[in-house]
Amino acid sequence: MGKRFDFEYIVIGGGVAGIAAAMKLAKAKRKVALIEQNKWGGTSINSRDVPQKALFNFSHLYASAISGSKFGISSTNLRYNYPSVTHWRDSAIAKSTPKKKDLEEAGIVCLKGKAHFVGPNDVAVGDGQISANKFIIATGAEMAENGISGLDSVPHLTPETALTIERPPKAVLIVGGGASGCEIAEYYAELGAKVVIVEMRSKLLPREDAEVSELIEQYFDKKLGIKVFTKTKVLALEKDKHSSKVVFSRNGSERAVRVETIVLATGSKPATDLGLPNAKVSFDKTGVAVDRTLQTSARNIFAIGDVIGGNSSTERAIYTAEIATMNMLERNKTYINFDGFMRVTDTNPQIVSVGMTEKEIAKKTKKYKKVLVPLSAVQASITSNFRIGFLKLIADNQGKLISATAVCPNAEEVLQEAALLIRHKLPLTQIASTPHPTGSWTELLKIGAKQLLSK
Repeated sequence: MGKRFDFEYIVIGGGVAGIAAAMKLAKAKRKVALIEQNKWGGTSINSRDVPQKALFNFSHLYASAISGSKFGISSTNLRYNYPSVTHWRDSAIAKSTPKKKDLEEAGIVCLKGKAHFVGPNDVAVGDGQISANKFIIATGAEMAENGISGLDSVPHLTPETALTIERPPKAVLIVGGGASGCEIAEYYAELGAKVVIVEMRSKLLPREDAEVSELIEQYFDKKLGIKVFTKTKVLALEKDKHSSKVVFSRNGSERAVRVETIVLATGSKPATDLGLPNAKVSFDKTGVAVDRTLQTSARNIFAIGDVIGGNSSTERAIYTAEIATMNMLERNKTYINFDGFMRVTDTNPQIVSVGMTEKEIAKKTKKYKKVLVPLSAVQASITSNFRIGFLKLIADNQGKLISATAVCPNAEEVLQEAALLIRHKLPLTQIASTPHPTGSWTELLKIGAKQLLSK
């Protein structure tokens, strides 16, 4: 390290990716600073993974109890105490949030403030300025507004704030039918709210296969009473003395509807507002440009997590942190490999996909085979009285699995073996020949593998 630098490494962003990188560097006895503008732990711990898991587990349990008459449960007088629910949420966040004291005891210098590059080796933080030989950018993502006017003047929620309110709304309109929009919609509906989803594209969950979108839309309509309007573009939010109003375009005409609560779930974009041109770091609307080692156009700067774009997940962010720090510390370079990472939508049934979509596969080759296994194929659907969903597997002609989608309870666990096969390019026979517990949802995968191999 040159004498003129304050640190060997500076990590910008104190979310899960940034903390993982800083901890690895500190363990390697490097002098490292970690800069965070908001809360330690970032969106994953404070407003996404932890609070969502805590509250969605509650709402799914509550909804199951209400519909549990077939199991002998009487829910006539069933109620919930929302202050107790929010206390559970806050407790889960507090237990999961990394403590600044622990980071400092590990040898990390923790700094609060917004970082802004003023040169290739210098960043301004608050009223000061610090320098380093190398940097890791881990600033994550922020909400994409998608050209909707009135956001500054009309109160609205986002997927990050929708779970922080002190009482659930009675009626809500959600703008955006992606994973976050669907998750929030189901949460509110399970608690008794009237919910409307507006999606500009032709289907819900537009990143997933058509079977998934069709099933979840039917489930929302028939089971939860959620109204879905696709091919509908929200133009503006407006407010008068009495209520908020959403202006939208549908079937070529402009209309408006008054609502109590608005949730803007229009997706996210990489958070790149940190003076990257001053550091000669290339980026565009899709994120910071990196090579296969996660190095940016500036040789001394790497980028990790959601700021590089692509599918967002905590495990993916931590994985990039491990690869980037490894490549910064060692001579032998390791390339990123995102094969086997899952896309998860935490509805009930849970929706999980790994590998390419069928549409993506069809663009590359016509030589593939697929199976669709209904939940009724396994005993778990009978014993749990749950039949909404399916398993979809796609393999190449050599019997290698290239795509898997599960819409069922515990879909993450069901597809764990599928992720292993896709990542390591193992044959389907590995699953077909492996015992799976009778009565479990994982039997779906074994049945699907056998059916696919017999084609």
